[in-house]
Amino acid sequence: MKDMTITRTAATRTLTSLAALLLAGGLAGCDAAAQAMTLPTTAVTSGQTSQASGVDVQASLAQLATIPVKGRAPKTGYSREQFSAAWTDIDHNGCDTRNDILARDLTDETFKPGTHNCVVATGTLADKYTGKTIQFVRGTETSSAVQIDHIIPLSLAWQTGAQQIGEEQRKQFANDPLNLMAADGPANMAKSDKDAATWLPSNKAFRCEYVARQVTVKAKYKLWVTQPEHDAIAGILKDCD
Repeated sequence: MKDMTITRTAATRTLTSLAALLLAGGLAGCDAAAQAMTLPTTAVTSGQTSQASGVDVQASLAQLATIPVKGRAPKTGYSREQFSAAWTDIDHNGCDTRNDILARDLTDETFKPGTHNCVVATGTLADKYTGKTIQFVRGTETSSAVQIDHIIPLSLAWQTGAQQIGEEQRKQFANDPLNLMAADGPANMAKSDKDAATWLPSNKAFRCEYVARQVTVKAKYKLWVTQPEHDAIAGILKDCD
């Protein structure tokens, strides 16, 4: 019988991953898979929430106030390998992180036959950075149209505290779904390792959520912000409403 690409909903994939992990490793694995397949949330339910972005502005500003303000450290010693090999299967669900995030962020996704619904073949991205709709097709000439962006870039993290955290923490940072998002390839390339003071999404409707997630990630991994970065984030959050 001719192989056919299999489609399924994100919810079905989540249940499949959770069931496999329950059999293989128990509740701890279940929690990891749920984290990998669930859209990260930056908004806190208490306080004043921006209706447009769903971000709790006061909670984000309060969290920003807890993050140290320092200058960027030298980039000396930085390499991608300092954050582990790219796209490991950190949650042990059988799929690498890149494909987990593609499956989470795309809609109408299909999967390469014979990969146990791990390797995403096609899908549709409602890109948050540009506001465009992008059709993803896996292939040498086409995959780069949709890339997986680190909300806090690895190089920026290295220069704002990641040198001082352990190797395992850096691996977690590089593969944390909270810090990852499928994005328009050219926009991701333009962002590079810039912080909020030097690069923001062209889609202004996403900027509040974008900087709120940056704050959450920085706080989670005990990174710092530069003064221009702090001021840019604070200014955006204060204008969210």
